[in-house]
Amino acid sequence: MIEAAMIWNEPNNKSHWDPELDPEWSIFSRMAIAAGKAIASANPAVRRVLGGISPIDPFFIRRLEAQGVLDQVDVVAVHGFPLDWNLWPIHEWPERIAEIEAVAPGHDIWVTEVGVGSFGAEEVQVFGLDRTAELLIGRVPRIFWYSLFDLPRAWEATTRHREAEGSSYYRHFYMGLIREDGSPKPALDHFRRHAPEMGIMQWFHYEDPRLDEAVRWLKELNVTHVRTGLSWWDSYRPGWEDWFDRQMEALAPFETTITFCFTPDHEGIAPHHTSPPRDPACFADFCGRMIERYAPVRKERKVA
Repeated sequence: MIEAAMIWNEPNNKSHWDPELDPEWSIFSRMAIAAGKAIASANPAVRRVLGGISPIDPFFIRRLEAQGVLDQVDVVAVHGFPLDWNLWPIHEWPERIAEIEAVAPGHDIWVTEVGVGSFGAEEVQVFGLDRTAELLIGRVPRIFWYSLFDLPRAWEATTRHREAEGSSYYRHFYMGLIREDGSPKPALDHFRRHAPEMGIMQWFHYEDPRLDEAVRWLKELNVTHVRTGLSWWDSYRPGWEDWFDRQMEALAPFETTITFCFTPDHEGIAPHHTSPPRDPACFADFCGRMIERYAPVRKERKVA
């Protein structure tokens, strides 16, 4: 079932939101407010999550709070990759959480993506997973390890800059607990020791052939909480309903946080997935329709 709906993904990261088109994040704020209201209207029991910020930046949260965004969300989410992309050491996780708690009182803080890749050495991933669990389990209500599967090398990482990022780009392909060929990495057994307190974040591409295998692994690992996405961009593909329905049916056994993001080319100020939409209400409408479709309000049966 859908436990929570996340409004966008990493809005303060230019790989997911174009700051040149929205330098004050005012369009984003209007979009997030409208989406929060639409989700609450469709099902007030679904928790509304402000898209996981990366980098973890309390000043960004203050900016959104001043524009009214925090009034329309229940959770503020953060993403952190201190051994791969961030410029802070892994032992600072508690301080990073505290920074966001200080600027978002009354909101739960979730870590909706945390990971350590095996790009340099698989032993580093083992250390990073165990240290992350030690620092975060019991500190925040939800933790989602990124990710279950390595990204296949024939695919593209969802980033605007690709190979221009150098080794930072190629690290995207080594974040999984399971290699592209389906074989488990050493960190998989270590993850098993931390489930179900630690969940899994796994993106599924359109008609992703890994879906059924992912569900099998999630059950085998005793995972209870999953985060994934439904792409606004994909909702304009022919036959999108069949894929969305299949994905959500497969994930029904889990408490799922569903992420809504990625601007369709024709809806954006510019024709790419990081563009702010021309009309923020269109994104909000997508969010509301998806909650109505996959997390409808359950009507109480009348007792005669």
